[in-house]
Amino acid sequence: MTESSQDEKIKIITYAEVVDVKGFVGNFDVTIRKKARYIDETKCTGCGDCIEKCLTFGTNEWELGLGKRKAVYKPFSQAVPNVPVIDPEICGQFTTGLCSVCAKICTADAIDYGQKDEDITEKFGTIVMATGFDQFDTSVYEEYGGGRFKDVITGLHLERMLESSGPTGGHVIRPSNYKDAKRVVFIQCAGSRDEAKGVPYCSRICCMYTAKQAILLKDHVPDSQSYIFYIDIRTPGKGYEEFYKKAQTEAGAVYIRGRVSKIYEKGDQLIVRGADTLTGEQVEVEADLVVLAAGAVPRDGAKDLAKLLNIPHDTYGFFSEAHPKLQPVESVTRGVYLAGACQFPKDVPDSVATAGAAAIKACAILSQDELTIDPKIAFVEADICSGCLNCVQVCPFDAIRAELVDGRQVANIVESLCQGCGNCAATCRTKAANVRGFSDDQIYAQISAPFSSVEGKSVEGSK
Repeated sequence: MTESSQDEKIKIITYAEVVDVKGFVGNFDVTIRKKARYIDETKCTGCGDCIEKCLTFGTNEWELGLGKRKAVYKPFSQAVPNVPVIDPEICGQFTTGLCSVCAKICTADAIDYGQKDEDITEKFGTIVMATGFDQFDTSVYEEYGGGRFKDVITGLHLERMLESSGPTGGHVIRPSNYKDAKRVVFIQCAGSRDEAKGVPYCSRICCMYTAKQAILLKDHVPDSQSYIFYIDIRTPGKGYEEFYKKAQTEAGAVYIRGRVSKIYEKGDQLIVRGADTLTGEQVEVEADLVVLAAGAVPRDGAKDLAKLLNIPHDTYGFFSEAHPKLQPVESVTRGVYLAGACQFPKDVPDSVATAGAAAIKACAILSQDELTIDPKIAFVEADICSGCLNCVQVCPFDAIRAELVDGRQVANIVESLCQGCGNCAATCRTKAANVRGFSDDQIYAQISAPFSSVEGKSVEGSK
């Protein structure tokens, strides 16, 4: 990120969201809403004095509530650009009007309490969607405590604990009493492969990150013991099966095949009750900490973003590619490409591979002066078009515009947007709209060709 921020050909716009997309491949007009950070990026030097002197604390979203942050903050220490943001929900200047400590001590005069959200429009030739995924909300599982037990956390919480720069300084603790956690139970498929409460698909990444965390836990706490409840272990990548075996042999993780039916408190400990389907017996494990391998779900707002770009999504909200085998990173909207887990849950190698493929596809377009498009697109014969514009309403790609020809309103096809679906041709009452190569006359000719005579003899009778 730091290297990218210093490249003169890369412009990074942070703390912003896309609110509108118009145009077509090679000529997209994207409206971006830059949220007010109440600190002038052009003046701020990143000294951090405002963060140090701020007196107000709030929940740290980056640490998933495991720590606190100030009203003036950076999401994480390596954030780019090195410019803080002020949270107006808790800042004393916005809540009471009494505090202005950051403005008083800022030597660069970068604090601007009057800053407003700003909409900017930029032109782009291509768009790469890399919105990632969200973590499944495991509070729906009442049998796991439904969010009531502080010592039932998710794998992402444990990841932050294991990080040396995280909220606990690399110590794995119990959030309920801040004591070290030594007996840890991992529960796989918390939200995945569950049609009743979760999603029916496999999130792909959970088996491997649970094995990784069991190994890291042993490194951090040598006398710790991990228990992993699982349905099936899925290790399809290169070296993945060996890594899974390492968690068992070197980290001493005990894998128990079966679902957990209930978690309850007994004293200051958690009791995890489940079934071992290999032995056919019920098991109960006493735990200091329970870690749920939460499934991966589409980002909040992914469906709205898909509507802006006229790209389809599946029933869950993941963006759909044009073809799963032949066009795995291309969307049906020409010039819009997909990378990473916005398509479906992916691990790091797959995400890197699709990101590279999407970047190459985008470069291939940007390196050309002229674009070659598929000839199978629609056209409108203006002479017989009635101007009803029914075709505009049925076009899923917004590829039809109204224009004036000899004083008459007629439909016109934007060729770079058209995908040749044929909706317009099926809707047109005057037969003015058609798809090249698929007009009624051409289709009839193709059907009749095998039965037509060739040089005076029928095809069937010729020898």
